[in-house]
Amino acid sequence: MLSESQAREQIVALGRSMFERALTPGSSANMSIRIADGWIITPTNSCFGFLDAGTLSKIGTDGQLISGPKPSKEFMLHRALYDRRPLDTAVIHLHSTYATLVSCFEGIDPENVIEPMTPYLLMRLGRIALIPYFPPGDARLAEALASVASEHAGVLMANHGPIVSAESPEAAMFSMEELEESAKLMVLAAGHKVRHFSAGEISELTTRYGARNTPQSDG
Repeated sequence: MLSESQAREQIVALGRSMFERALTPGSSANMSIRIADGWIITPTNSCFGFLDAGTLSKIGTDGQLISGPKPSKEFMLHRALYDRRPLDTAVIHLHSTYATLVSCFEGIDPENVIEPMTPYLLMRLGRIALIPYFPPGDARLAEALASVASEHAGVLMANHGPIVSAESPEAAMFSMEELEESAKLMVLAAGHKVRHFSAGEISELTTRYGARNTPQSDG
């Protein structure tokens, strides 16, 4: 687990990297890292390209603000993942273009929103879930996320965008990048015949690399 100062530096560095690569616009993103006595999280209405380590928000294990400006209103989403994925230490939520677009599609499988075309989504995240639309900041959105979090490290929130949880900040960023790239492939392949993985191939990948979409235990 990172120290508080390390967590602050990681959020600034990774946030800037994602912003500079146009993975999320404006002040639409939020990121948190679990530390020994709570979480460090981006403040409300902050932009990933202009974060400052000294002015990030610190939240205690009781969910109350300890220091810094008002935290992102979507901390409840982060908490839903942390509570059900006790081995994970970082959560990222973006409004990345393609994953957000896919979250607006109708008629897709909520247990497997993005049918993988390459091995890497399965290797990084496993199956991606879709939860129903609720307004940002609505407690029902956090409840819906909590209902799938133990079995899904990557989730699309309908008409809202992606959120991922991982064992380290770097892994969370890489997972989000893979989710966005897989969503892009899905959109670009629309109308084309695509070779998808067989059940045996999926089983081989998840067994060899370790599925992220299995219930966690900290014991």
